[in-house]
Amino acid sequence: MLNMERTKLQTLQHHKRLATGLFILMTMVFIAMIILQKRSDAAYLGYIKAFAEAAMVGALADWFAVTALFHHPMGIPIPHTNLIENSKKRIGDNLGNFVVDNFLVANNIRPYINKLTVADKAAKWLSSEKNTQVLLEEASNIVTNLLHKTDDDKIAALLSSKASGLLKSLPLQDLSASAIDYVLAQNEQEAAVTAVAKKIKEFITENKTLVQRKVQEESYFFIPGFVDRKLANKITSGLTTYFNEIELDPQHRVRLEINEQLIRFAADLRSNPIWTEKLQSMAVQFATPEKLTMYSKDAWLQLKKSLTEDIKNEHSFMREYLSKEIKNFATNLNEDVDQQDKIDRFVRYSAYKLILKNSKKAGELISNTVGNWEGRALSEKLELEVGKDLQFIRINGTLVGGLVGLLLYVISKFI
Repeated sequence: MLNMERTKLQTLQHHKRLATGLFILMTMVFIAMIILQKRSDAAYLGYIKAFAEAAMVGALADWFAVTALFHHPMGIPIPHTNLIENSKKRIGDNLGNFVVDNFLVANNIRPYINKLTVADKAAKWLSSEKNTQVLLEEASNIVTNLLHKTDDDKIAALLSSKASGLLKSLPLQDLSASAIDYVLAQNEQEAAVTAVAKKIKEFITENKTLVQRKVQEESYFFIPGFVDRKLANKITSGLTTYFNEIELDPQHRVRLEINEQLIRFAADLRSNPIWTEKLQSMAVQFATPEKLTMYSKDAWLQLKKSLTEDIKNEHSFMREYLSKEIKNFATNLNEDVDQQDKIDRFVRYSAYKLILKNSKKAGELISNTVGNWEGRALSEKLELEVGKDLQFIRINGTLVGGLVGLLLYVISKFI
């Protein structure tokens, strides 16, 4: 950008020197003709003098006109000069209105909108593995930045408030009873009983000495120690056998009793109103505002950490899934001409509607942007853009002025 502005400035200065040089040349010719006319009566000298004199006037007039657009000529604050800086607000308003009235109108934008073909280009672009990875990388960066910029306390507070409202509205009796029904339907309780029985059996087997010590501690002083040991062995052996039977026998009466109790408890949950109050009381005790906020923040931070790590991992399930879906979408879109047509028509309609709806805002944007520019900066920007071409006005003014002066001189000779 700086190199471009420097090039424009150099070009502008070059053309300014060219226009000014031509004026100086005409001035020197004019002075030379005055001197030569004092020494000679040659008729052609008058013609040259008339040309040079009129060229000087034309050059000065056009220099004043061009300079007055961007500056005060020779730094003198002459009225109606430095027009750009003094009229920037009006220029901005006029430019905005001009763009809106002449470009952002239905008849002008419709031909360009009708040429829009987005779907086909999008399908071809997405078909490239490189472009898919670029899209995934950009999406990953956006999501990562959003996650880093989130206010964890506000997210936790939001989740906490939603959870609190949800808990109050949940039918806890039905949910609890349905949970028990699900456990029974899936025989999950059987696995739990098996695991508990196995653990108790292993604990008794591994802690025989503890059982013996407890038996001796509770035994009477007159009972011999071998009797206590024998009794302890019988107890451990009996308990081990009992829990081994529970573990291995799916029809053990303990298992059947547990199943019966669970069925009755689920029915009681549904039918007994007392459970409504009990469960709500438990929910209130468990889900105090402080605890809910703490649970919500812990859950959010864990989710945030997992998402961040998963997004950064190039071989994560999420990225592989998204990559696969993008490729499938690109393939389907590339083969489905009707779908392409629907998308293109939707894009055209949306673009057409959006442009017309916001045309006045575009005009206001141009007007405000130009109006808010610092006056001197605006004047310099415009001079860089059009100043070179305006210097040709000075050059043309010099030459045309000279020709007009010469013509008038010739006419005066024949009158």
